[in-house]
Amino acid sequence: MRRIGFIISIVAIGLTIGGYVFFNGERKSPVRYRTAAVERGQVISVVSATGTINPVVLVQVGSQVSGMIKSLHADFNSRVKAGETVAVIDPEPFKARREQAVSNLEMARSSVARARADLAQRKRELERVQSLLPQQYVSQNDADVAFTNFQSAEAQLRVSEAQVKQAEAALNATELELKYTVIRSPVDGIVVARNVEVGQTVAASFATPNLFMIALDLTNMQVDTNVSESDIGGMAEGKEAVFTVDAYPGVSFTGTIKQVRLAPINIQNVVTYNVVVGVENKELRLKPGMTANVSILVAQKDQVMKVPNAALRFTPPKGEGNRGEAEEKPAKGDGVRPVMIEASMTSKTIWKLVENGDLAPLLVKTGISDGVSTEILSGDLAEGDPIVIGIERLVGEKRGNDLPPGFGNQQRPRPR
Repeated sequence: MRRIGFIISIVAIGLTIGGYVFFNGERKSPVRYRTAAVERGQVISVVSATGTINPVVLVQVGSQVSGMIKSLHADFNSRVKAGETVAVIDPEPFKARREQAVSNLEMARSSVARARADLAQRKRELERVQSLLPQQYVSQNDADVAFTNFQSAEAQLRVSEAQVKQAEAALNATELELKYTVIRSPVDGIVVARNVEVGQTVAASFATPNLFMIALDLTNMQVDTNVSESDIGGMAEGKEAVFTVDAYPGVSFTGTIKQVRLAPINIQNVVTYNVVVGVENKELRLKPGMTANVSILVAQKDQVMKVPNAALRFTPPKGEGNRGEAEEKPAKGDGVRPVMIEASMTSKTIWKLVENGDLAPLLVKTGISDGVSTEILSGDLAEGDPIVIGIERLVGEKRGNDLPPGFGNQQRPRPR
């Protein structure tokens, strides 16, 4: 009896130790997954950029002559017509130059008259000498001198006539400068900037000074945006754009792309391109120089299969899921998996939660994205399939993936 009691005690101790180890030994916590259902819906791909609102045509009115501003005939926001006077430069110095040019022209014309008279005299002398030369009343040297004098008189006449043309050109230049002292508007428009005051001296020696800036039409504006080189491939004329300005919170303005300019803009090794968006401004609410936050519609698809972007970023923890099912099987005989360059560039792996609680990897090809969801072009997916988008936060553990709020979760105990 004592022996039987001893055996029973040993068995009881063993069962106690086994139960403790079984229930309190080292076990991993179950993994809880967050899932989202594959659904159909609309996906809109947009490109965001910032830009500046400018008039379609902005004319800079300058001065071709230097001088002091005598009077101004236009101010900010003034409406002007083509040919209308907007400013006058003091014309007195230019009038004095014109009078001097007129005097030089008269002197040149007098020189021509004197040269013609001298030429006539040299011609008579040459004829007289040539008539006396056969009778040997004059020497051959006298005849040669008379001929040379005649040629010199002809040359002097041509010089005097050229001086007349030069004086006429100088007079025309001074009259043109005098005309330029009256500055006129080249277009019909609105003065958006005036950069001079009465009495200010402008210098046009090296560069044309900018006196006024005139906008041709403020009812049609354009937004000059800077689109990065990674997004420029989706830009094309006629695409729709929506933008907002800080002056009107909550108000959206619409426009269309008018031009995609080819000139790159390189700032600190960041390349952007100017995409011009045209917009109507009949109410004149948009002002030149406003900053616009632009969203350009690149592509839009309706009723397409789509999944959350978190599903494309999800990777199961080590040891979870069946990773081999989504990979290419090795070719027979060489043991090397073939290189699939095109698939690696266009395909992504997502993880589907199957009925038995396991994870099944699926290769899918993706399309456009709106930043939240991505279009699925092909893959073994059906509407309503549960797709893993992350891992729930467990007690004492950190969250493995950033998860969008509002998605359901399912629990799968780890198989032992």
